[in-house]
Amino acid sequence: MSPDPRPGRPSPSPRTDAARRMDAFRRSETPRRVSVTSPRTAAARRPRYPATREIDEQTRLGEVYMRSLLRTQFRLALFVCTVLACVVGGLPLLFLLIPELREVDVLGVSLPWAVLAGLIYPAFVIGAWLYVRQAERNERHFAELVERR
Repeated sequence: MSPDPRPGRPSPSPRTDAARRMDAFRRSETPRRVSVTSPRTAAARRPRYPATREIDEQTRLGEVYMRSLLRTQFRLALFVCTVLACVVGGLPLLFLLIPELREVDVLGVSLPWAVLAGLIYPAFVIGAWLYVRQAERNERHFAELVERR
């Protein structure tokens, strides 16, 4: 190394910082902790976009996510409407095919009227409750899928 141009200061020793630290480490009685880091800690990372951002910005991927949710919800609605149509449409057919059921009285009211006037509405409420429960489950699964990405 070249001598220090400033007078009165000793010239730096030719030993490196690492060698001095190693000597100090060997002299110390208790070992010192050393943190080891990767040389790539400052490397540029690829930005990670959450799927919710894809949906908000209406990208093609966001459209795929939304289309899958809408398709799932549409299938559920179609299933519930099909069951409802079969039950409501099947009752008159049932009473037509089995005429003995038309003759049965429940508390002074014929069975077809009792079913159509009173028993069908609790079935609708239960069906609606099951539909809402399943639709919320579909949305929860969708939210987990989007967050996992």
